[in-house]
Amino acid sequence: MSSRTRQREDVDRAYAIQSQAAIAGAARSTAVGIGLAIMAHHLSPVFRRQTLSFKAFLVSGFTIFGLIFGAEAALVEHENNRRREENLLRREARLDLARRGLVATETEIANWKADRERERDIDNTSL
Repeated sequence: MSSRTRQREDVDRAYAIQSQAAIAGAARSTAVGIGLAIMAHHLSPVFRRQTLSFKAFLVSGFTIFGLIFGAEAALVEHENNRRREENLLRREARLDLARRGLVATETEIANWKADRERERDIDNTSL
């Protein structure tokens, strides 16, 4: 698999994770916003006098907040996980290349990754 294909798959995976987290975050914060609006309507005469469109505006603010921050938190977590995985893989490559007596340059690490992926593909096809 080429690096462009791998990168495209990673972008698609990140987009899917972000979309799902955005929907979940929006749903949670919408529920909170509606709950707070209902409580404020019953407890505050000032809020009760507000128009329905203003109340809907406040609830939509909660929804947008949850959508944005839910998606951002999930994307940051995904990026941190990918960074950790990449660092572990690079560390393994550096150690393996050092055992072979090679200097771990970017080119050597990329070749090591390609060789490792080729070996995995061969192992998967032989099963």
